[in-house]
Amino acid sequence: MTDTLPFIQALSADSLTDLLQRAGYRVTRSEQNGLVQLLSASQGVGFSVRFGNPGTQPGEYVDYTLSCALRVQGDLPAGLAEGWNLSKRFARMATQGAFLVLEMDVVVAGGVNEAHLLAMAELWDRVLQEFLLYLRQYAQQAEAAASTTAGTAGAAEAQTEEPQA
Repeated sequence: MTDTLPFIQALSADSLTDLLQRAGYRVTRSEQNGLVQLLSASQGVGFSVRFGNPGTQPGEYVDYTLSCALRVQGDLPAGLAEGWNLSKRFARMATQGAFLVLEMDVVVAGGVNEAHLLAMAELWDRVLQEFLLYLRQYAQQAEAAASTTAGTAGAAEAQTEEPQA
């Protein structure tokens, strides 16, 4: 069976906007410091699309990065990003200042078809769901550990009290 779909070897902001909209995303175009990025959301969480390496035509690119940055309140537990990166594929997590960032690269160089790009958008949606679940579970585990530690400390204090006569 031969593939009759045309190969896409580069994308513009307009062509990727159209593709994401057909996949069901709302997309807003934003320009900052002369760089175009696309803004959207999934699962109620915003994400951006940043273009990478330029293609052969002006305004076209051969790769892009899907990125979700969440502001962190307080300190991040040690090993949070590393744990994700060791256990998950396709997307990487990093800390950047007060932000926890999830990123996934999509490469069109060499040629891909539209079905591949739609599958990558679906994969991003699933990875983003897993990201949010991972953070919730991590927070619940940290909370449980803190309450266990507090309970143990309280029990130790109760044991050291003198009985009253």
